[in-house]
Amino acid sequence: MRNRAASDGRPLGVPWSRARAIPAARSTHQETFLNTTGQTTGPDTSVSGPDTSASGPGPSASDPGAFASGPSTDTLGVSAARARSATLEKLILENPGRFRVLTGDRPTGRLHLGHYFGTLRNRVRLQNLGVEMFVIIADYQVLTDRDVADNLTEHVEELVLDYLAVGVDPARGTIFTHSAVPALNQLMLPFLSLVSVAELNRNPTVKDEIAHSRQSAVSGLMFTYPVHQAADILFCKANLVPVGQDQLPHLELTRTVARRFNDRYGSGTAVFPQPDALLSSAPLLLGTDGTKMSKSRGNAVTLAADADETARLIKGAKTDPERHITYDPATRPEVSSLLLLAALCQDRPPQEVAADIGSAGAAALKKIVTEAVNECLAPIRARRAEYARDRAYLRQVLREGNERARGVADATLAEVRTAMNSRY
Repeated sequence: MRNRAASDGRPLGVPWSRARAIPAARSTHQETFLNTTGQTTGPDTSVSGPDTSASGPGPSASDPGAFASGPSTDTLGVSAARARSATLEKLILENPGRFRVLTGDRPTGRLHLGHYFGTLRNRVRLQNLGVEMFVIIADYQVLTDRDVADNLTEHVEELVLDYLAVGVDPARGTIFTHSAVPALNQLMLPFLSLVSVAELNRNPTVKDEIAHSRQSAVSGLMFTYPVHQAADILFCKANLVPVGQDQLPHLELTRTVARRFNDRYGSGTAVFPQPDALLSSAPLLLGTDGTKMSKSRGNAVTLAADADETARLIKGAKTDPERHITYDPATRPEVSSLLLLAALCQDRPPQEVAADIGSAGAAALKKIVTEAVNECLAPIRARRAEYARDRAYLRQVLREGNERARGVADATLAEVRTAMNSRY
């Protein structure tokens, strides 16, 4: 398939030279690798960007204007982190080429509307602003909370399909898999030497995810995956990482790893940046059963679902007995989630959607939501169907992304080995 239009109208392959939300969604390791969208914490003044000689364009320690200085994430409350986001968004608009983002998903199933409005749409926004994107398909991390990675090849290809369909452009970013980049995974070994067991043990997100793990016993991969994520982020010297609020401890560990490596081996030079958090303000969309929208619960409209399946799922969505439709997330969460979904699709306030429905009841609500979702997803589904007819192209996207990621990772590992005096 040649000369596909990119999200900005340019053919793919050509190189590149509010609705009021229900409270923020809790991102989970079981859904995404690192959640996206939103807002930020302030970087340390010692932050350095990607080494342009090894890893492509990006900010550097010699460019003090690349970031505004600020305290470390551990000294900032969430409200301060959100306030900080306005500054960083301005910096992105002023010079998006100074930023490199690492984000991605675990290949455990098709992506759904929660992913689209919570993460995917923001990736495309950042990409179209000119931010360099590394999108990891974290296939190794599927094994953190389950014994076997089922249907992995199919799930990986489905992720690539969803990425392309929503507008992620492989000509302007790098889509790659964990398992295809050995040097990235090798970085985990020296990084593990920089953190203590106690530090891993007190990570609140790890504790929560261990509690919800599908495994009968906690694996070493689950226990150490925050360090694995540090390797994911630092291999490409990403300086901006979209995360959910509960993922802030992971990113702080990444900053700790970068800082300790620089102190121990840098000889006065920052080998790694201390990446900034882009804190998510993603809306919480409930599943059709009124619980958290999830791949595994079968309560979500996937991007791959056709119009009829979408109508069936929304028709069966949980509401409440009250006929008059109002937007009240605290007391009417299921109805409010459906209103929010329609509002996001139509780019208008959920209160306005509710006012249009009035006392017409749940059936009218579901009809409006169905029409809004199908209209919003129609172009995405059309692109997805087109890409699905050319599986060879999907493999090409991965092959080229993996090759690009390997080049970056090999250069970073060589730099690490030089710093550690381990080149023989």
